[in-house]
Amino acid sequence: MKAWRLLKLETNDPFMNMAIDEAILTARTIERAPNTLRLYRWKPSAVSIGKNQNLEKEVQVENCRKLGVSVVRRISGGGTVYHDERDEVTYSLIAKTGDLVVRDIAAVYAKVSAGIRDALRILGLTADFNEGDAKNCPNLTVKEKKISGSSQANKRDSVLQHGTLLLDVDFERMFTLLRVPWAKTSMEVVNVARERITSIKTELGHAISPDTAANALEFGFSNALSAQMVEGRLTPFETELAKKLNEDKYTTEQWNFHGTSILN
Repeated sequence: MKAWRLLKLETNDPFMNMAIDEAILTARTIERAPNTLRLYRWKPSAVSIGKNQNLEKEVQVENCRKLGVSVVRRISGGGTVYHDERDEVTYSLIAKTGDLVVRDIAAVYAKVSAGIRDALRILGLTADFNEGDAKNCPNLTVKEKKISGSSQANKRDSVLQHGTLLLDVDFERMFTLLRVPWAKTSMEVVNVARERITSIKTELGHAISPDTAANALEFGFSNALSAQMVEGRLTPFETELAKKLNEDKYTTEQWNFHGTSILN
C-alpha cells in the first residue's frame, strides 16, 4: 500500500488556503513534496472564482465587503463557489498524475470522486458521479442534487484537484454574494438552487461535525487510492513558498480582480 502525506483538518484565511495548495503543487512537481491529501476550512467565509473568470461578472463584490466575506481567485478552473466557514469541508489532492494510474485528466476526476463517494457512504449517503460538460466540472450528486464540486490545476506531470463537501447550505446568503445573470431577484435563483443543490445535513436529517466529515474523507480517499494516509506537515520549502504566494499573489487586487501576478 502506497504512503500518502495527510495534512489534517485545519483552518486558514482564504488567501493562505489557496497559497498553500499552490505551494504543495509546485513542490510536488520538483519532487520536494510527496503525494498529499489536505483537508481544510475557511475563515472568514469566502467566494472563490476560477482562474479565467471575470470577478465582477461573477461576484457581488460590494455585498461581500459588507458581510466580511473574502474574494479570492484560484489557480484551478471551474466556476464560482461560496465557501462557508461553518458549513463546508474542503479537500485538496496533489499528486503525480502517473501515481494515480489513470488514462487522462477526466479519469483523475473519476478516481478522486471515488474517494468522496466512499466518504459519503461511510456517512450513510449514496452518491452518483457526474462527468460534467463544457460548462460544468464533474461533480457528485445525491438524489440528483449536487453535494460536492471540484476543479483542477495541472502543472507539468502533477495535478491539483480541490473541492467542497457541503455540510449544510444557506442559499439566501450564497446568492446574496454570487451573481446569476438570468435571475431577476435573489429569491428566484434560491428557489432553483434548492432543486439542484443539497447538503449532508439535508440528506441525513441532522448535522455532522467538520471533524466527522474530515475523518470520513480520510478513510474514503485511503480506500479509493489504495493508500496509507500518514499524518504530516508542510515542509520548510512549502511553508516559505506559501507565505510568499500569500503576500505577493493571493492577497493582491492584481491577481484577484485581473488574474495576473508577478509570480505567474
